[in-house]
Amino acid sequence: MGLSGSGKSTLVRCLTRLIECTKGRILFDGEDILDYTRQQLTAFRRDKVAMVFQSYGLLPHRTVLDNVAFGLEIRGMDRPNRYKLASKAIHTVGLDGWEDYYPREMSGGMQQRVGLARALAVDSPVLLMDEPFSGLDPLIRREMQDELISLQTELHKTIIFITHDLDEALKLGDTIVILRDGEIAQQGSPQQIVTAPANDYVSNFVKDVSRSKVIQASSIMSKPLAVVRHSQSPEEALKTMIDTEAESAFVVDDDGALVGVITRHRAATMTSDETANLADTDLEPALSVGVNAYLEEIVPIAARTDHPLAVLDAHGILVGEARRDALLKGMSENAPEV
Repeated sequence: MGLSGSGKSTLVRCLTRLIECTKGRILFDGEDILDYTRQQLTAFRRDKVAMVFQSYGLLPHRTVLDNVAFGLEIRGMDRPNRYKLASKAIHTVGLDGWEDYYPREMSGGMQQRVGLARALAVDSPVLLMDEPFSGLDPLIRREMQDELISLQTELHKTIIFITHDLDEALKLGDTIVILRDGEIAQQGSPQQIVTAPANDYVSNFVKDVSRSKVIQASSIMSKPLAVVRHSQSPEEALKTMIDTEAESAFVVDDDGALVGVITRHRAATMTSDETANLADTDLEPALSVGVNAYLEEIVPIAARTDHPLAVLDAHGILVGEARRDALLKGMSENAPEV
């Protein structure tokens, strides 16, 4: 990302040698494409990368189906097979029923979906997207951003996305490169960019960004103070909480998956009732968040409980807890990078 004239489009054109590099290397699967012959470069552009343009780049005299199938036609694929793959791509971007329409009959957002479908149809491992959403209305733009995120969770493409919009970069990017006058001002994760700007230029870029949009549970969580197995007795759970000075404890099964939460008072009551183990009673549900959840998602959940929030990995295994003091520290502009 970067301001106009920072070198974004020039850089992405270097990646396909539409602009020839004067020095350096461009490695793709360990091969330097600067060493490619003309034939190798043609094959690379045809099979390995696909481009999504800001101006859509659709052919006005072709239907949606023919536009989406165009890259496959260039490859020499026969009509039945290219139409089959194009129809699948059209379905992926949610344009079923629009196959026989022309671009002029569609809104800007729908035309951009056609451009995205065309890039997906050729199934290249790399997508190059040059400010593809910048010409769209704000609402449609957000919808397209959400659509791209949803598609990426399914397709797992390598996507190089050019934008001058910081919010868009923070929302979409795993790694952000901020360019200034053709040079890299900083490269890092969204959290690194916001919490540890490399210089005054980057600092000014991110000064109005809400930290809650970029800091994740993995950065503010800590090791749970008290954890007990559901096979343990209430007396053992109470002892664990007393020893750790915790008011509550997370209860997990033998695999470490979260089962619930128990308080000191509840454990003491169960002890007096001579309950054999924690699995023999209904435990209070523990509120939890995923390890990749952002602060803006976490805070409303934390407000609903007096206990720390359980932080779970993708398999539901307890990996940490998010305490209120850590949430407040994460929201603070003066908090150090974590």
